[in-house]
Amino acid sequence: MSDPMRIRAQSQGGNAVVRVLMSHEMETGLRKDAAGKTVPAWHITEVTAMHNGKQVLAAEWGPAVAKNPFLQFTVKGAKAGDKIAISWKDNKGDTRTDEAVVT
Repeated sequence: MSDPMRIRAQSQGGNAVVRVLMSHEMETGLRKDAAGKTVPAWHITEVTAMHNGKQVLAAEWGPAVAKNPFLQFTVKGAKAGDKIAISWKDNKGDTRTDEAVVT
């Protein structure tokens, strides 16, 4: 299992700004190791965000996203105390879900 995501959700004028740092290697499948062998592709393919159980973001990613990707977005109508849950799935079938409370 991967390391937890670092999620910060801050209320700003009736909305919440959500910042997420995901821990993932994000290999493209194009890089070669020291022995000259291609490193297999391993990257996040799907990201979803939920606000109090309702989906507010859905994204499809490919191998061009950087290692340990950072994502920032705004959730309209979110207020202090609301829950934000972020989930991802990678091309090997691994998944991760973490939650934060809007402050």
